[in-house]
Amino acid sequence: MLGKVNSFGLSGLDGYRVDVEVDVSQGLPRYDIVGLPDASVKESKERVRSAIKNAGFKFPESRITVNLAPASNKKEGPAFDLPIAVAVLSSSKQIQIDESFKDIIIIGELGLDGRVKSVNGILPLLISARDEGFSNFIIPRGNMMEASFLDGINVFALETLQDVSMFLSRAKQFFPIEKNVWKPETGCNFSEDFARVKGQFAAKRAMEIAVAGGHNILLVGPPGSGKTMLAKCVPSLLPELNFEEALEITKIHSVAGVLDAAHGVVKSRPFRSPHHTATTPALTGGGKNAKPGEISLAHNGVLFLDEMPEYQRSTLETLRQPLEDGVITVSRIASTVEYPASFMLVASMNPCPCGNFGSRELDCKCSPSQIDKYLKRLSGPLLDRIDLKIDVDRVKFFDLASESNEEPSSAVRERINAAREIQRQRFKNEKFHTNAKMSSLAVKKFCKIDKQSEELIEAAFEKFKMSARGFNRILKVARTIADLAGEENILAEHVAEAISYRNIENIEL
Repeated sequence: MLGKVNSFGLSGLDGYRVDVEVDVSQGLPRYDIVGLPDASVKESKERVRSAIKNAGFKFPESRITVNLAPASNKKEGPAFDLPIAVAVLSSSKQIQIDESFKDIIIIGELGLDGRVKSVNGILPLLISARDEGFSNFIIPRGNMMEASFLDGINVFALETLQDVSMFLSRAKQFFPIEKNVWKPETGCNFSEDFARVKGQFAAKRAMEIAVAGGHNILLVGPPGSGKTMLAKCVPSLLPELNFEEALEITKIHSVAGVLDAAHGVVKSRPFRSPHHTATTPALTGGGKNAKPGEISLAHNGVLFLDEMPEYQRSTLETLRQPLEDGVITVSRIASTVEYPASFMLVASMNPCPCGNFGSRELDCKCSPSQIDKYLKRLSGPLLDRIDLKIDVDRVKFFDLASESNEEPSSAVRERINAAREIQRQRFKNEKFHTNAKMSSLAVKKFCKIDKQSEELIEAAFEKFKMSARGFNRILKVARTIADLAGEENILAEHVAEAISYRNIENIEL
């Protein structure tokens, strides 16, 4: 007899419908799974067999064929355990699924004892299924919080295969999970705060501008100058998430398996800081299943690369696409998927191998060839995509010993929020919401300058041999500086400050 239930599979961040068909027929006992299953799906036969027996049912000693349609899509992960088990029980007439549940979507992994275990990627699965018109779902209880923030669907979070069978046959009544109202995380205890950063006024100003417009920034200075501490202050400056952004981040983290099940949905912007030994797949995403990497996990947040030249050059070059387009395409033998990767890049580096080149106090011991080789670890096209570059020199003893109170991050954040609100109103009819994401056409529309500002940019363009991208990025930064000042028009002083962050001494952006 044929049993059939509905489920969903994942391809990147998009879900697709999977019909789980099970045929139990006469013949020698055999269990086959067809429909392009991966190793974890093939292994489900043993999990399903044990779960059915330990849940108090009888596993059919017959010829069992499981088909996962459409056969053209590769099926991955253990989320098909539960629908396969239900289809086996249905086809062997051990449960009678109520007619009202014929369109219900079933997702879940099974333990050998019949417990339903949580799975990765439940949020994008539910969203995709909802968009296709499905409204009733059975999911693992461990994924309950993640699903509780979605409207327009009925989600039943069950714990065991027995619960599922009683629910589908209406032998026992279960109720949908209660909906949660999402709220951004406020009053966080950040690890670092501008109030604890002594001196470094120019670097703080550059960081404020970068966060206000969502610009990429590079901090250059000797060891111990506070580059890492400044970077770790960024989370305390970032604007609060809205619900749409939180869902985007949660989908990525859910697929990657790094989501905190207790919270369900991400409530604060991510701050990712991969080590310089990270491989290209770790940064961009990959593996045989093309999972999201660090740059996708930093979506709508910050990617911090400490000591940027220490990363493999080939790995750094993969940043060029996401920095320009806000997405990363991950191509593997099994699949090609596209993940969102719109993040603010914060990077730091020493000016030379010993770190003292250009210092006013310490002597550099590096030869010109060593310095040149070190700086060439960063390609020109990659540096061209960074909006601001700032020198961070060693802090003076006078600043460290000073008892004066530094401006806290909360005060800076208020100015940043005001500037972000100006941008939201300006770009309310656009697909982007920050100055850094403006296209060249948008720059022409929103970044008009007067004659004096034009002459300043022309002089800088000729002197520093800038690219067209560099020209546009100066205008974007100038627009942000004007927003922070509450000015409707970009003035010459805003352009001059933006140019100062573009080129300095030994590194040209």
